Amino acid sequence: MTLSDVTDQDGHATAERFSVEAVNSKKIRQPLYAARRKIFPKRASGTFRRFKWLVMLLTLGIYYLTPFLRWDRGPFAPDQAVMIDLANRRFYFFFIEIWPQEFYYVAGLLIMAGVGLFLITSTVGRAWCGYTCPQTVWVDLFLVVERAIEGDRNARIKLDSAPWSLDKAVKRVAKHAIWLVIGVVTGGAWILYFADAPTLIRNFSQFEAPSVAYITVGILAATTYVFGGLMREQVCTYMCPWPRIQAAMLDEHSLTVTYNDWRGEPRTRHAKKAIAEGRPVGDCVDCNACVVVCPMGIDIRDGQQLECITCALCIDACDGVMTKLGHERGLISYATLNDYNANMVLAGASATTPIEPARVRDPATGKLVDAIRHTTWRSIVRPRTLVYFLVWAGIGVAMLVALSLRATIEVSVLHDRNPQYVLLSDGSIRNGYKVKISNMRPEPRTVTLSVEGLPGAALASADAAAQPVASLTYELQPDAVLETRIFVRAAPGALASTNTDFTLAVASADGTATVMTDAKFEAPKEMRK
Repeated sequence: MTLSDVTDQDGHATAERFSVEAVNSKKIRQPLYAARRKIFPKRASGTFRRFKWLVMLLTLGIYYLTPFLRWDRGPFAPDQAVMIDLANRRFYFFFIEIWPQEFYYVAGLLIMAGVGLFLITSTVGRAWCGYTCPQTVWVDLFLVVERAIEGDRNARIKLDSAPWSLDKAVKRVAKHAIWLVIGVVTGGAWILYFADAPTLIRNFSQFEAPSVAYITVGILAATTYVFGGLMREQVCTYMCPWPRIQAAMLDEHSLTVTYNDWRGEPRTRHAKKAIAEGRPVGDCVDCNACVVVCPMGIDIRDGQQLECITCALCIDACDGVMTKLGHERGLISYATLNDYNANMVLAGASATTPIEPARVRDPATGKLVDAIRHTTWRSIVRPRTLVYFLVWAGIGVAMLVALSLRATIEVSVLHDRNPQYVLLSDGSIRNGYKVKISNMRPEPRTVTLSVEGLPGAALASADAAAQPVASLTYELQPDAVLETRIFVRAAPGALASTNTDFTLAVASADGTATVMTDAKFEAPKEMRK
């Protein structure tokens, strides 16, 4: 609630002052497992809040709309742009199709995500948590609903403390009903990635979808509702491991949301009186605007904290107050520890001496002195971040090259275990093999199978009483695997040992792909050349 107004040096009201206590104040530290105190964040406005709106719209739009994007792959493959086809064990992403044996591409993406998270954290702190983490995005969405129905901070506090009435019941029911709808839509969007979206929606609405679809939607709806609507900041504080890990990613050059004590202290709520008495006065007027907008309910002026998600809404709130007071913006800003320490030295702060605000301002103009250190591009481009970026980019380039060079036909061969070889009546030796040929295109293809590296060898299909030939021809179904069994015959005089290496080659009829795989031809010792 608003206590009073903040006044400038002439006694004119310029900004509101809020009565609020941080959930984990530096003055009164809570135990690790403390009962939850409700947080009613006030709506912020400013550059970072607009950026968060943009990120929220972009990420939610991608999540909810991507299953409905189409991509023409021909008549033999699904036309959904992004799809995880568990039934056929395929992952489709626009023009890319990943088969089960190519899971290393998925592993590569996960490694890129991890390295990218290290890169972002070492550069701009917990920007992932503050802007793009699903928990943050959905909490923002739930707060939009809450503010639309119950009002901003003061109205919500008043409603929460008021006795139950018809008006309160209607608002609460409406809010939670919309939250549940968002949860159901969130779970529903998730299952659309695993089947054709329009078809699954129709089947789901007609109660003809598989039971696992309803179970998945129910679980995701419940978790979205509980995490985004009821638990909120507790998920980040108690459940998420990243706040405890990210400290290892930071160094003295990492950008973090920082309260600049060297400029703000000593803070006072009565600047005019303090100046008249000749006492030093910092820029912070202790209005608590930074606290009331924080979705985690903390006070950034207490320094870096595990609970801070670096959403920078406190920067927007403080900048608004500084503008009204006629001061420079940036009392709370993104800053590095290195720059912060240098500015503290400039302000005369040490273990035994307090901050002297006069040392950071020009006495003639009242402006901040030029010696103050500000963040530059060198805070971002430095050896550590360059190494992260090069590793991240290297993995990405390697995956792109591998995708561009990968064959659209794959072949694997497995030698018969028993018998390892058969002696035929004409004196030749026969080995049996199980062959799998994968057509990795969504169209029918004709391929030929031949033997290389085994002079005089001939092939025969195990499924037919055909004469041995130099090569076999197969018709491959689109986006499918052909399993067949073949016999390879060779004369004893062509064998150099009991285990002769040779190659099975598969070539497409159109000449666009040729793949080879190694195999061994078994023969008895007495039949060696």
